[in-house]
Amino acid sequence: MSKIAFVFPGQGSQKVGMGKEFYETSPIAKEIFDKASEAVELDLKALCFEENDDINITEYTQVALLTTSVAIMEVLKDRGIKPDVAAGLSLGEYCALVAANSMNYIDAAKAVRKRGIYMQEEVPAGVGGMAAIMGLESAEIEKAIADIPQVQVANYNCPGQIVISGKKESVEQGAEKCKEAGARRAVMLNVSGPFHSDLLKGAGEKLEKVLDTIEIEAPQIPYVANVNASYITNKEEIKPLLVKQVSSSVRWQQSVETMVADGVDTFIELGPGRTLAGFNKKIGKAIGKELTTYSVGTMEELEAVVAALS
Repeated sequence: MSKIAFVFPGQGSQKVGMGKEFYETSPIAKEIFDKASEAVELDLKALCFEENDDINITEYTQVALLTTSVAIMEVLKDRGIKPDVAAGLSLGEYCALVAANSMNYIDAAKAVRKRGIYMQEEVPAGVGGMAAIMGLESAEIEKAIADIPQVQVANYNCPGQIVISGKKESVEQGAEKCKEAGARRAVMLNVSGPFHSDLLKGAGEKLEKVLDTIEIEAPQIPYVANVNASYITNKEEIKPLLVKQVSSSVRWQQSVETMVADGVDTFIELGPGRTLAGFNKKIGKAIGKELTTYSVGTMEELEAVVAALS
């Protein structure tokens, strides 16, 4: 029996105009944007739909992306497509919790608004950095950076694309070591902080206080946590994992492998862009499985998924 996973992209996939079509054509999406805007005291419509630079600033990006992804998801669910499991990359994990009915979207919006602020403020600009390493196995990367202090793997995205994070000088040194070890490319990323590294532990501690004010229910469908790439069904595990997630590696490749092992063969990426579809294609190829990923960022794409899966 094949299973459907709803998957949600992380920061970096945002773009001006995201969600606008859904807002204008669906009362469900409109309500989500309006209520989330009210809850976080931001004009999310202006942030997502109109030309602006704030959309790329962490403290705004995260809540904008979450709201867009959740709005698209709720329209799709209303059309009869439901998930068997859910997962999200970094910020997307909060969308997965909404998909699993473990967190309501208002609380999720409030949490990621604070998460964005804390992640941006934790490390002064220019102190941290991240680099994408292409064409080198994860074990080789781990070995290459093992003796360098304050650098670690931030994202296991897919075979051949790993991201390292930490103190800027250490990341630059790590990128060079990876090239020496045979990496095809090592590119410093244009990011505002060393995300998913130990330097962000303080942000996680502040986030914990916010999460303590939020009601989290037991997931109604399994969701996969970034930190351990495991199905989480017990609500007591969720908060500690979300706190840890800010400064831990995002195990996306391993998360997809977990879902595939459970019988998932259809992935629906909810949000702008096709980042996860690209990762999933490479993961599928590496494990010898044909995985179908539909990316739904427009109404036309949503209609195509409904037609294909109904």
